[in-house]
Amino acid sequence: MPIGKALELAAESDLDLVEVAPMARPPVCKLMDYGKFKYESAQKAREARRNQALTVIKEMKLRPKIDSHDYETKKGHVERFLKAGDKVKVTIMFRGREQSRPELGFRLLQRLAEDIVDLGFVESSPKQDGRNMVMVVAPHRSTKTTRIGRVAEPEPEVTE
Repeated sequence: MPIGKALELAAESDLDLVEVAPMARPPVCKLMDYGKFKYESAQKAREARRNQALTVIKEMKLRPKIDSHDYETKKGHVERFLKAGDKVKVTIMFRGREQSRPELGFRLLQRLAEDIVDLGFVESSPKQDGRNMVMVVAPHRSTKTTRIGRVAEPEPEVTE
């Protein structure tokens, strides 16, 4: 159809003539409400961003000769991070002669992985990285993975 006739048809039906495939021979055009099309595509993009999961990696640092109470405290922090849907990077820092005993750090990371097996899984196994040994733990799929914002606790009412 000639361009003039297509523009006339678009004006009659109160729509826009939009070129869909300019490289095709002949070029392909479509009659549509372009403003409505732009609005709907923006809405779809906004909805896609809203449903996107934001991955947060928290880090927990340990030493090979950690006390049992300190270990329990650190394990509690890791559990809290996993319950919130965050990944946790657990780092064991070796100093001095501790570097000659990497199996101590490996055993500690294995113990931690066994203790939190119900909340998460080991995403990357323990690896020696210079003076540090690193392991990444991710929450199970059932855990909430989106972090839009935390709901604030309501303040208690004060009666006088």
